[in-house]
Amino acid sequence: MKANKWYVDDKKPWFNSGLWQEGVPKHPEFPVISLGDWFDQKCEENAKKKAIWFSKTFMNYRVLKKHTDSLATSLAKQGIKKGDVIAILIPNSFQFTISYFATVKLGAIATLINPTYKPLEILNVLKQVNAKALICMDAMYGLIKPIKEKHKFDLVISTNIVDLAAIPPAIKEQMIGDGTIPSGEVPGALKFIDMANKRGEVDIPKVEIDPIKDTAVYLMTGGTTGVPKPAIITHFNCVTNAKQTVSWMPDATHPMACVGILPMFHAFGMTIVQNVVIEGGDYNILFPRPPSDLKEVVDTILEVGPEGGVILPGVETLFIGLTRYLKNNPEPRLKNMFRICVSGAGPLHRPVKDKFEAISEGKLVEAYGLTECTTVVSAGPFNDKDEPGKIGLPYPGTDWAIFDSEDFSKGPIKGFGIENTGEICICGPQVMKGYLNRPEATAETLKEWEGRTWCLTGDIGFMDETGQITIRDRKKQMIKHKGYSIFPKEVEDLIGNHPTVLEVAVAGLPDVETGEIVKAWVQLNEDSMGKITPDELTSWCKDNITHYKVPKQIEFVEEIPKSMVGKVQRRTLQINDPIWKEKYGETQ
Repeated sequence: MKANKWYVDDKKPWFNSGLWQEGVPKHPEFPVISLGDWFDQKCEENAKKKAIWFSKTFMNYRVLKKHTDSLATSLAKQGIKKGDVIAILIPNSFQFTISYFATVKLGAIATLINPTYKPLEILNVLKQVNAKALICMDAMYGLIKPIKEKHKFDLVISTNIVDLAAIPPAIKEQMIGDGTIPSGEVPGALKFIDMANKRGEVDIPKVEIDPIKDTAVYLMTGGTTGVPKPAIITHFNCVTNAKQTVSWMPDATHPMACVGILPMFHAFGMTIVQNVVIEGGDYNILFPRPPSDLKEVVDTILEVGPEGGVILPGVETLFIGLTRYLKNNPEPRLKNMFRICVSGAGPLHRPVKDKFEAISEGKLVEAYGLTECTTVVSAGPFNDKDEPGKIGLPYPGTDWAIFDSEDFSKGPIKGFGIENTGEICICGPQVMKGYLNRPEATAETLKEWEGRTWCLTGDIGFMDETGQITIRDRKKQMIKHKGYSIFPKEVEDLIGNHPTVLEVAVAGLPDVETGEIVKAWVQLNEDSMGKITPDELTSWCKDNITHYKVPKQIEFVEEIPKSMVGKVQRRTLQINDPIWKEKYGETQ
């Protein structure tokens, strides 16, 4: 059975600009298949191939499927059924992927918990999704303890980080006992290792799943403009976004190794690090936490020695750091290793791209996506025609347009260029079903136009004649100053041109006379600290930036706060500023 509704008109500019990659389908037909059946197909096709490298241990697809089927059988015997929600609080590891696919095989719904959340934030997630069961890393159970009386699970399963690692049991026990391997007590929990290692016949109940209608995953939105809410992601969303991404790499030589630094609880990591790798028959090199030293990443790649090269998804700061490391530590064995690199969660600047590609002899493009679209919407082409600063071309089967940012009903803006700025809207098979129990928020985000559903991204931008889009900023983060509309990203880019500036974040603060003032938080280069003052930087801004965009305040900070996937947290700076607190109080 095929879904043929995702046809995009041949007249769209991105098909006729000379940028579209040869070998990438323009009009794909996506199979309507459940995530569990798709997983089984891929495991059978690649049974003897490597699937995951973790904790110095390789697991092939056959063994991965065996553990997944065992866990699914065990969960079913514990009463887990279609529609039940299982919260997964596990870092990148064998256990994450096994838990994820065991859950969806039963028609249950996986909710991926951010381990950097505080207990009350986790409680908010659990209440919203009504989680019935928890699978957690034992060392992370401390996040659950303070709230365990406020949300009762029917079933708790615990695992240790090395449960499936090829370490002799006696040595493993010793390392856990002396604290070398983190662990924790989870009272009353069933053991993951027993449930995923059962011998005997697999007994997974037959479940009728409608891939287009049935939910596979609740992905929590970032919460940058409020409390995070669950996006309803279907089986079809997950499978098609993986297939779209693999089709975007027509010259890839599989199998490749994906360096899994991005956390898989996040939409970016779930799709690119996990699902895309499985679709391609590739394998993961997983890191349970973002490495503090890039030497660990490089040494691990060299230890594994992937013959097909590396897929490296990350954020711009990763590629900045890797460029610096490779410059200071030349390694001939890495020549042509970084074959497919993708930067997301923020803009990729040309100097970063050029320097990384020069030293790695690899290929780095910018991608764009959002949780509400499973993850990926677009990416730069891997044909040397990508343009940093633009978010590439829409994926196969994906349509995009610029709509009036104040009135969607006016339809798409017809012209090109910055004067035709509006809200970026997406139509495609990866667009979510909606927000869980949030009909008003769903109606604000998903709207009908000419018989098709469009996702309003909240990003403001414009399209050029080639069909590529440049993002100007977030709709809700636009600053209103004396009637002017100011895009924080534009001001950040301008200030970033100053040689002393490493990173900058800009946001608006309330002001009685002007509506809002512009404030910039600036992180200086190490060798620039103490050599420039905020007043001197402000003076430079007045000479180089239009008057109404010049920050009223500039504050130097030690570090610009970012999320686990490297996205700048403007709101964190904004709501902790004294001016904001004076206006809105501590709880705003």
